[in-house]
Amino acid sequence: MRIGELADRLGATAHAIRFYERQGLLPRPKRSRNGYRDYSDADAARLRLLIGLRQLDLPLDQAAELASLCAEGRCDQVSDELRAAIAGKRQEIARRADDLRYLDHRLAHLAGQLAAGEPPRPLITLQKEERHDHAM
Repeated sequence: MRIGELADRLGATAHAIRFYERQGLLPRPKRSRNGYRDYSDADAARLRLLIGLRQLDLPLDQAAELASLCAEGRCDQVSDELRAAIAGKRQEIARRADDLRYLDHRLAHLAGQLAAGEPPRPLITLQKEERHDHAM
């Protein structure tokens, strides 16, 4: 299949597919007589996995490595590495969620203080100093 068909099938862009090829993250496909890229179903499966892993927010190099391993028939190894990556991602998300909850709390407090007529500068810097003092 040609690059446009592959892009449509996977919900990607031809530009993204060419990027993966240029970076060496996807093998260069065979070329048809007229010079067009000719992708196989195996190429599509590999790219589908690569895109799916990226949508899980895995780094590009790790996603490409895992997609390559699976393309080589070593999906069991991919499963093991993916378990560890998932655990790490979930911890990262929990930390980010905590940070966002804290930020929301600060913003709500600041909004209330501003609505009450308080000046903004002391409110903003005081919160940072209090948090810093508690961390020590």
